[in-house]
Amino acid sequence: VDSEMEYKKLHTEMNQFYNRDMEEVKPLTLEEGQVCVVFCQELKCWCRAVVKSILFCADHYLTECFLVDYAKYIPVKTKNIRVAVEAFMQLPYRAKKFRLYCTKPVTLHIDFCEDTAEIVPAKRWDSAAIQYFQNLLKGTTHIEAKLCAIEDDNFDVYLYVTIKDEKVCVNDDLVAKNFASYAVTKENTVNSAKSQKPWSSLSLKSSPEKVINPALALWPMLMQGKVHNNLETGEYNVYLFLLKPSIVSKKGKQPPIVLSNKIEPLSTLETTPLLVDLKKELLRNKFLGPNLTESYCWPPIARGCDSVVISHDGNDPLLYIPPVLTFLQSGSCYKSLPTRNGPIALIICPGWRKAQLVFELLEKYGRCSRPLRPVLILLGLNKEEAKNVKLQRGCEVIVTTPHSLLRLLEHHSLLFRRLCHLVFDEVDNLFSEASKQIFSILEYYKKTITVEERESAPHQIVAVGSHWSKHIEHLTKEFMNDPYIVITAMEEASIYGNVQQVVQLCLNCERISVLLQILDFTPSKAQKTLIFTNSVDETEMVYKVMKSSSIFCLKVHKEIEFHFKYAVEQWKKMFSSGTHVVLVLTDDCMPSLGITDATCVVHFSFPASPRVFGARLHSMSDNFQNVLQKAKSILLLTERNGCHAVGVLRYLEHTEAKIPPELCDFTAGVLEAKEDMKLARPLCQYLKRSGVCKNMRICPNRHRVHLQIDLPQKMSDNTIPMAGCVTVIPLHIVDATNYFGRIIDKQKDQYAILAGEMIEYFEKARNKVCVEMVEKLALYGLHEEGLFHRVQVLEIPPKEENCFFYNVTIRYIDEGRTGQVQVHQLFHLPTRFQILPPQAVEFIVCRVKPIDNEIEWNPKVTRYIHHKIRGKPHEAKIVLALGNTIWIRVTKLSDLKTSINEYNIRSEILSMGMGTDNPEHIKQLQKLCKHPKMLLKTVDLSLGHGACLNSPAPGLPHEEGYTSPDLGCCSHLEAGFCRLLQVHG
Repeated sequence: VDSEMEYKKLHTEMNQFYNRDMEEVKPLTLEEGQVCVVFCQELKCWCRAVVKSILFCADHYLTECFLVDYAKYIPVKTKNIRVAVEAFMQLPYRAKKFRLYCTKPVTLHIDFCEDTAEIVPAKRWDSAAIQYFQNLLKGTTHIEAKLCAIEDDNFDVYLYVTIKDEKVCVNDDLVAKNFASYAVTKENTVNSAKSQKPWSSLSLKSSPEKVINPALALWPMLMQGKVHNNLETGEYNVYLFLLKPSIVSKKGKQPPIVLSNKIEPLSTLETTPLLVDLKKELLRNKFLGPNLTESYCWPPIARGCDSVVISHDGNDPLLYIPPVLTFLQSGSCYKSLPTRNGPIALIICPGWRKAQLVFELLEKYGRCSRPLRPVLILLGLNKEEAKNVKLQRGCEVIVTTPHSLLRLLEHHSLLFRRLCHLVFDEVDNLFSEASKQIFSILEYYKKTITVEERESAPHQIVAVGSHWSKHIEHLTKEFMNDPYIVITAMEEASIYGNVQQVVQLCLNCERISVLLQILDFTPSKAQKTLIFTNSVDETEMVYKVMKSSSIFCLKVHKEIEFHFKYAVEQWKKMFSSGTHVVLVLTDDCMPSLGITDATCVVHFSFPASPRVFGARLHSMSDNFQNVLQKAKSILLLTERNGCHAVGVLRYLEHTEAKIPPELCDFTAGVLEAKEDMKLARPLCQYLKRSGVCKNMRICPNRHRVHLQIDLPQKMSDNTIPMAGCVTVIPLHIVDATNYFGRIIDKQKDQYAILAGEMIEYFEKARNKVCVEMVEKLALYGLHEEGLFHRVQVLEIPPKEENCFFYNVTIRYIDEGRTGQVQVHQLFHLPTRFQILPPQAVEFIVCRVKPIDNEIEWNPKVTRYIHHKIRGKPHEAKIVLALGNTIWIRVTKLSDLKTSINEYNIRSEILSMGMGTDNPEHIKQLQKLCKHPKMLLKTVDLSLGHGACLNSPAPGLPHEEGYTSPDLGCCSHLEAGFCRLLQVHG
């Protein structure tokens, strides 16, 4: 095997073959760990190699390869890589892998919090240990190794070196110098240390025993195509070598995951490829990761690869910020870029609030790297503002929104000539809200990176989100270069995998007959179907029905665990065309079975949560994106789980699947019932501010006018006026168009009288009686900044016994704001001061909304309006009044002598470029007023409007897509479901 002549012959034949430059032996795709043949410029010949890492450049890949016959690493362009032909892979690799037997690295661990240091085991060798080891080898005159064990393709040895006629055991020396420690030997060693003799020149021929074939041990496990038995864990892992990317699923105790390319996950923060200072900063900020998603997505992002990450926590910026910051430290990568001012990284966020958060995180963690000088750019419709934008010198990262970026590009198109990295935060929301703008940005980026002088510069697109969509698929195919796709949300992975989603509405008692109708008993190809149930009884029932229908059926549940092995063996058999195998099981059995090759999943029982639903779908992951055999998911929706119909409909809309008409009709009824149950809730704030609520299906608040709650409330002897002009004094500014204040009665201002009486009363020290025990919703007095206020206690936290100093949450009932004060600051409020109703009224400026489909006002415009109107009386015309809320048009400010534009505040916002016209605002509210509702049961309305603003919302979904079954009487819901099926039947 180790014959020199055989290797010379191999290399001669191999070079003759590959020098023909045949296109058919060029690999279609590349991935880390792939065995191939590469051309080495230094040796001027073709060599066998293994791909270690891949770097993306402008027009080609640059790979780092390990030459398996020369034991050296070289950079290779992809044009110099060929497929490894089996005929040239018969001889084992000449480069052998050796490890120091039972010798493990240690490192100095510093605990910044405890201010301590200790030597602890490490995952990798310290640079000082490596340097010391290299110096030992340089000074040696003779080397010997004692073979102790063979594990996989690694040889574990005791290494002996002779230095100045003195023989030294390297293993012992490293331990003595505190570079390493001895570890307990594993049970799966092949040869014991006692049975081996020292052998020179690192040759295997001196080994007296051959328990296993050493030639086989030299092969990587990927090339052996064998099942490797891990004796330590008792688990079996099959390693496959494929020439094209495949879906890889992580089995075992971890949650399932779907990948487009193979990625070696990172288990701890210590093993991540992040900057050392960045790791320390993450620890200081109590970072608990990397979590499952981060452990898979950080490596490709940190290498500069195009990446798409879809996860339940896809809105977390830490999925991409640490690895992006790490890659940006590679200053040498950007030397070919034009020497001008401009960013090399651009982060696009769906709105100003998220952009602000990302910018703050960049400032926090960017301190751990070279100066990047990030800049947050949020531009309005004012063109002069965009023209006057000037970046500080050395700015390498810009955080912005799609619309702001396009406004900037109109006037500064040359600013982004250095752009290399494009990051999309919450990419699913970006596409749903601004798809046109996103594709315009992508086209611009595509043109920018194709400039000739940028050939060797990296280019990378990173997209992170919570949902997969066709837009993201288009992004990966048209604008990305062999992207790494990481999906940890299995319900989204099924959409990525083109799983056909089918929902079948039926009565609970009819599930068996419906099940028999939907199953294909004579398939053209072999079919493997999983039927999921929620109980042992259901499993047994379905199993008996399948057996009686002459279907090859298996069953698994917790009471027959001994049957698991048999079921798995039967399931994994090769079946001929036309065979249909069915396995009936409960959800708790899935992790033990590890099935991923099902072609169909039937949800006989409704899944308990979205994660259970996703785990069921993962059992078909081998058939994701299978063109020849499309995977199918069939969900039986009955009257018992009709409360989940809204979530099911939303998921079907997301998957763009065919939606049964009866499901749409039933969902409309469920939504109607939910709205009826919310009649005691306050009117939705988004509805009040803009006339529309984007998330009516999951919004906890009311979207209908209520005849009792929305009656104009009493201010004194009179109610809130429904029309006409009033004098308003704003006191608490919520945002640019929403504030709380008081209506001033020019004839008799009863609040002014009350305020005077309170000052007179509380100025006497004997009247300032502190409260010892506060009650929720009770009224008290509070002295603050020279004024006395009436406040209502909203929340009392649990307090320790005999504790007098604790905070309570209060509302200033005459100003509308809330806050926290210590309980000893509250005074008893005489009854005569409680008679006057709360004076705070909510005002909303109508017919204007934020730009760019934002749902919240930019703080810049809110600060401006706050400064302009707070505490300043002004005239306002009432457009609409509901409950404690008045929609107004401001007509005159008190500090101006003449009348001003009819839409004063509105026009101020529009002139800033941060707002846009909203002509439908009042029209939408007036439509609601035409169809008011009555509350059927008694509701406590004593708190007035806004009393419930901070209370929890009943019936909120615990997980997305799943609504609470608290919709009133379930029997009514089931009856409606039955009637609907009869109509459509």
